[in-house]
Amino acid sequence: MHKISSWQANGLLLLAALIWGSAFVPQAWGAVDIAPFLFTGLRFLLGSLVVLPLAWWEWRSRPAEVPTPRPQQLLPIAGLGLLIFAGVVMQQIGIAHTTVTNAGVLTALYVPLTPMLAWAVLRHRPEWRVWPAALACVVGTWLLAGGGKLQVARGDWWVIGSSLFWALHVLLVGRVSRSTSGPFVLSLLQFLVCAAASLLVAAFTEPWPLEKLHNAAASIAYTGFVSVGLGYTLQVVGQRHANASHAAIILSSETLFAALFGALLMGDRLSAAGLVGCGLILGSIVLMQIRPAPV
Repeated sequence: MHKISSWQANGLLLLAALIWGSAFVPQAWGAVDIAPFLFTGLRFLLGSLVVLPLAWWEWRSRPAEVPTPRPQQLLPIAGLGLLIFAGVVMQQIGIAHTTVTNAGVLTALYVPLTPMLAWAVLRHRPEWRVWPAALACVVGTWLLAGGGKLQVARGDWWVIGSSLFWALHVLLVGRVSRSTSGPFVLSLLQFLVCAAASLLVAAFTEPWPLEKLHNAAASIAYTGFVSVGLGYTLQVVGQRHANASHAAIILSSETLFAALFGALLMGDRLSAAGLVGCGLILGSIVLMQIRPAPV
């Protein structure tokens, strides 16, 4: 894969964030007709079709000295796919019971959660700014829920829970990717595992109404081909050539795009307290990524 400039990489990441932010609206539309496991399985199956030719090309182009992966080497990739499965399904359940704006903002809690999990899982001691960022996220969530008594909506709790799995995925994907043949093969295998797990659960627990599948076809197609297939692929390519802290800031703009599309297409509006809460959460995300200037 040819080297691209940091500006080009950042542009790819910004486009990925725009795509992900826009996908919250069709996810909300799809949640009206299709149960979460079936919706997730179908969209990731479609996303796999987008990445498949790239993964095939990448696999055929690998150096001759690179050995074929053994089955046990594929287990970590399967684990990443299951993390995506848990995160996406919880997010999809949440979107059915909250606003697009709330879902977009609360999903971004994975950014300050990631270093805290790195401390707990990998024993990487977090920097001092983790704690004020975490406090700002808690206060921001409270304000986003309306302030006063903490009455977070049912859907908000599901989205908050999904951010834990996104954080675990961000924490582990870099380690796993260094031992695989390439980013497209990794993406394809992740998508297939997520699709298989979702459809397996859906086969036993959810209805498959053909008339409602027809109604949700556009939402499934957009979130599958565009959000999964294109968005995740842009992220993989961009992060191979971008500074990690810059990438996190750019990708966190997904929350702003989600709020924008929620307002334009679904009439979502935030109260004054909600705007302050949104600002605190986004501010904590930026705080987590700022690096002190060299002396």
